[in-house]
Amino acid sequence: MKCASLRFETLALRAEGAVLSVRLNRPAVRNAFNGTLVRELSAAFAAIDGDDDVRVVVLSGEGKSFSAGADLAWMTEQAGLPRESNQAGAVEMATMFLRIAHCAKPVVARVFGHALGGGCGLTAAADCAICTDDTVFGLTEVKLGIVPAVISPFVMQKLGAGRARTLFLTGERFDGKEAERIGLVHRSVPAAALDGEVTRVVDELRSSGPAAVASAKRLIRAVDGLALDDAIPVTSRWIAELRATPEAREGMAAFLDKRTPNWNSGPS
Repeated sequence: MKCASLRFETLALRAEGAVLSVRLNRPAVRNAFNGTLVRELSAAFAAIDGDDDVRVVVLSGEGKSFSAGADLAWMTEQAGLPRESNQAGAVEMATMFLRIAHCAKPVVARVFGHALGGGCGLTAAADCAICTDDTVFGLTEVKLGIVPAVISPFVMQKLGAGRARTLFLTGERFDGKEAERIGLVHRSVPAAALDGEVTRVVDELRSSGPAAVASAKRLIRAVDGLALDDAIPVTSRWIAELRATPEAREGMAAFLDKRTPNWNSGPS
């Protein structure tokens, strides 16, 4: 796993078999974003995309919180830049979220402590998020006189415009159980069960065909928003091409032979 050997100032990477753990590593500020963290997360996920040894990514944080969002000292610094430089920094952050959301490998967010602002954005950008019941979520930007602009597409894709509207306007905080109820996370569990539930989801992902998982992520983007009639030529071509691939042939043969497919080596 080549990307596991990369060294970053604000990230800690660790390989466990085919699973790559990516942890935000600014615990003194509850893993708040600054320019370095944004650039390093983008670089890490660009490397992950090209590493065939990575099957699943677990995104988490060091210390007591997942992420408290943007570092206010950095945000203040950005606000003082010329308009073009200020906007370039925002584009850089948006691109970082997009790289996580579009990563060819499934991304599981392991969320705990605080997930505020950009921490909610990371949660929404992941394919599957598992949190603790007592995690504190909040799209709190309006409390600072700003809005969750960069993360809004990712959050709205998970929540829908109706639920996002209230949370964007009030900036209210909510716990993990509510995050599960509204669809921001896949599951909320007691703190003691967090790692076990993350492992369960990771094992499910590793038992699925890696090319099929990547294809499923692309399929969602391709079909989302299409009218039913418009979707038919896209989806019919998609399955016709995919079921003729070596991975699909192996998966179906393994099922018929009552054996484990060759990509599933079991839990790491």
